[in-house]
Amino acid sequence: MGEITVNQGAKEAIVKHQKSLLSIGIISTKGNFNRGDVISILDENENEFARGITSYNSSDINKIKGLHSDKIDEILGYKFDDDVVIKDNLVII
Repeated sequence: MGEITVNQGAKEAIVKHQKSLLSIGIISTKGNFNRGDVISILDENENEFARGITSYNSSDINKIKGLHSDKIDEILGYKFDDDVVIKDNLVII
């Protein structure tokens, strides 16, 4: 449904340490997607390395990208989860 591009630190956390995707590691989004949609996760070279079910829509992610998870409620006025994509909803390709 869309794409999220992440920095190298986020990619390593996901691939090497099987961690969830946090907002602080997000650089940008592409496409218009909703919470619960399957999205592609790309590295800084635009290579897809994972797919996952997002906890936030594209508009919300654009507001919280690059920020610590503790700022989500302050910025959005609500918080579904600390994770943008929970590790249990993530597949490495």
